[in-house]
Amino acid sequence: MTRLKIAVIVGSARQASLNRLLALALTRLAKPHMEFDWVTIRDLPIFDQEILDAGTPPEVERLKGQISQADALLFVTPEHNRSVSAMLKNAIDWGSRPRDASVWAGKPAAITGASYGRIGTAAAQQHLRAILGCLDVAVMGLPEAFIHLYPGLVTPEGDVTNDETRLFLQQFMDQFDRWASRFAGKSDAAA
Repeated sequence: MTRLKIAVIVGSARQASLNRLLALALTRLAKPHMEFDWVTIRDLPIFDQEILDAGTPPEVERLKGQISQADALLFVTPEHNRSVSAMLKNAIDWGSRPRDASVWAGKPAAITGASYGRIGTAAAQQHLRAILGCLDVAVMGLPEAFIHLYPGLVTPEGDVTNDETRLFLQQFMDQFDRWASRFAGKSDAAA
């Protein structure tokens, strides 16, 4: 089986965030050939064209390098006021500039997110789908995963304690594997 390098982008700054915990659980449920690269986005400056015109900051170069090297993207987003976090949007903006050199274009992706609320991060995920759509990111359609992450559902080590939830998240990752594998190597072949 071909190795798949997956960039994990968590839209929360907090190290102990629900979404970072969900991302950890997902990586633990993945097939052995899926390799995960955790992308730091909290250190990026606020996007400003004048900064870019003066030269790409090293943090942005690191982000763009990690995304460029990835075969696929796993976005795990919190919901801030019915949308994605400013930090996640900022990272997407940096990676999409200059427009003709977007690191996002042509990449397959999966989106999920967790909250204490029963509808998970449904509104944020819909906004993220719209944002990624205009950047030519191929977002997996189903299953959609709006996770109500109540205390104790995922251990600090990333183990899912509820059998039904573990099975659902396993199916999500299995489908993401199939989705990402459909695209693997296609961008290299076109170059």
